Amino acid sequence: MDERRVPSSFRDPNGFVFTEGGEVFRQVNISYKRQYEKLMFSGLYDDLVSDGLIIPHIESDHEPLKNHGAYKVLKPDIVRFTSYPYEWCFSQLKDAALTTLSIQMKSLEHGMTLKDASAYNIQFNRGKPVLIDTLSFEVLDPTVPWVAYRQFCQHFLAPLALMTYIDPGLNSLLKSHLDGVPLSMASNMLPRRTYLNWGLLVHLHMHSKSQSRLIRHRDKMEDRAISLNSLKGLADNLMSTVKSLVWKPDKTVWSEYYGVESNYDDSSFDAKKKRVGELIEKANPASIWDIGANTGLFSRMASERGVPTLSLDYDRSCVEVNYLRVKKDGDENLLPLHSDITNPAPAIGWMNQERKSLLERGPTDTVLALALIHHLAIANNLPLAMVSSFFSGICKKLIIEFVPKQDSNAQRLLQSREDIFPDYNLEEFEGEFSRYFKIDSKLPIPGSDRVLYLMVKE
Repeated sequence: MDERRVPSSFRDPNGFVFTEGGEVFRQVNISYKRQYEKLMFSGLYDDLVSDGLIIPHIESDHEPLKNHGAYKVLKPDIVRFTSYPYEWCFSQLKDAALTTLSIQMKSLEHGMTLKDASAYNIQFNRGKPVLIDTLSFEVLDPTVPWVAYRQFCQHFLAPLALMTYIDPGLNSLLKSHLDGVPLSMASNMLPRRTYLNWGLLVHLHMHSKSQSRLIRHRDKMEDRAISLNSLKGLADNLMSTVKSLVWKPDKTVWSEYYGVESNYDDSSFDAKKKRVGELIEKANPASIWDIGANTGLFSRMASERGVPTLSLDYDRSCVEVNYLRVKKDGDENLLPLHSDITNPAPAIGWMNQERKSLLERGPTDTVLALALIHHLAIANNLPLAMVSSFFSGICKKLIIEFVPKQDSNAQRLLQSREDIFPDYNLEEFEGEFSRYFKIDSKLPIPGSDRVLYLMVKE
């Protein structure tokens, strides 16, 4: 395969994505000509772009990657960061589901339908979910049911129901089930009370039990005409079902960290914010990853300066609170994601190339690592040499806070275990990080023993 072709773009015979010179292109094959022209000339594409539901593109004169069978080459707008549904919080997956259904409703109004309803076709760009696959549409055939119905239920409805009724982390099942959570699995896992939700009863429980029967009678099903109103009704009912699913984040230690559990008094915390702001200004980052971002207070100090900011935290309540704030503020530069940096998302799929690992989607220009080092070194037994090497591989500049062992939060980590960390001290910290970075700035935080650093990779 040509190395310019994006490894994850191989399943659709109608086209594929490739890169060249740092730019992204989508080749449309002649087999998709009828559908593409319907999309463009029916007014559907313009309506979707106007409503912010699809990534805009221009038709490019770039040479096709594979001339045989090529029809057009498109140049889409760039998505700042590629994320995956198993990294999203509950409301992100829910909003992605509602976006998919909104696109299906608009498609039906223009004589088209979505042939794909994969969660991987949605990306969060400039604060909102948007469809990135221009080849997901086909001309409506009134003799065929919605072909993406099962896929929608497996990629969106099943994990959302599991997140609502069992655990908000169960969208992680999408890591091991790239085709979506099997409906039979979800139906067996969900509590009996979900049968009282009409939408879940029909679209999940009954759908699961009828799948084998529908497959056996598929020929008869395809001979039966499906009215446009029925297709709209299906999308509308799915939308109502998705909207009925609600999860409220717990008030965990971390989601209330700055209000209750912070190690600072008001003046110290204000001083920390001021110094972090100064270091961000000095670093002048092109992009930032805030690792251990909590609910995103410091992430916003970057995003409000117009810096594309990835806000990573392992606490799902924090990510949910962070994303809801992004929606409320209309923040186009901040993307909250769930990530345990000690066990980041791996590369998965065919040949481990369909979905990139978190680290493969880097590096970033600058990392923000505040109140994190003691969790890595003490709670996770990571030697400072390994931590410094890790950061050197994902960024050029590092804004990091050293939390000494005598700090009350570090002491809390040591309460239930033996102190086996004689090398965890400021001198060793600076020595290990100086192997990869030059210390540009060192700012003690008044009222605490903590120190902020700006480090620049040499």
